[in-house]
Amino acid sequence: MKKIFKILLTLIFAFTGFLLLYVVVAYALSKITIAKEENTKPEVEIFILTNGVHTDIVMPVKNDQTDWSKQIQFKNTKAADSTYKYIAMGWGDKGFYLETPEWSDLKASVAFKAATGLSTTAIHATYYKQMRLGEDCKSMMISKEQYDRLINYIHNSFQKDASGNYMPIKTNANYSKTDAFYEAIGSYSMLHTCNTWANSGLKACGQKCCFWTATDSGIFSKYK
Repeated sequence: MKKIFKILLTLIFAFTGFLLLYVVVAYALSKITIAKEENTKPEVEIFILTNGVHTDIVMPVKNDQTDWSKQIQFKNTKAADSTYKYIAMGWGDKGFYLETPEWSDLKASVAFKAATGLSTTAIHATYYKQMRLGEDCKSMMISKEQYDRLINYIHNSFQKDASGNYMPIKTNANYSKTDAFYEAIGSYSMLHTCNTWANSGLKACGQKCCFWTATDSGIFSKYK
């Protein structure tokens, strides 16, 4: 019995130590700033948007470079309204997206799979008619070449069928009348969170971001 108790105690201390190390390293890496690319043309406006936990990248629904509505069709949302001008994209754990509308609904199995990278992922796409700047929404101007890089980064995050089309997820777990979920590539974990994905998107298009971050606050601290 004493041996079992010692083993359990050791495991508890090891797990606690790991969490403390993770918090310290995550905080330190989020403080390292990757500077934006210099001498670029301000040709396309994009945004970062947070709900207090999760960061989305927001872009024009269409311009002369791409039309997101061709793949993320308006008809896949409950509103089916084609007058929306902006589209927000976020990548994350499929279980969190579809099974956890509120933190009180979080299941231990979902949390465990998300933390360990054992579950699948999804992209949450939401249409907006306008963006309102504030503490939760920041704007930046990027060049067309930078936007091409961002388009490729996001496009490569989607799973695709044999015809190259994005794969919508049939669910009633939508957050509003203007959003839809799609199958994504990759695994969510403590090392690759929804905010890590958004931060990497900013890095891909040459914008100011963190060296690495697990949180939205790491990203938004660069845009105060």
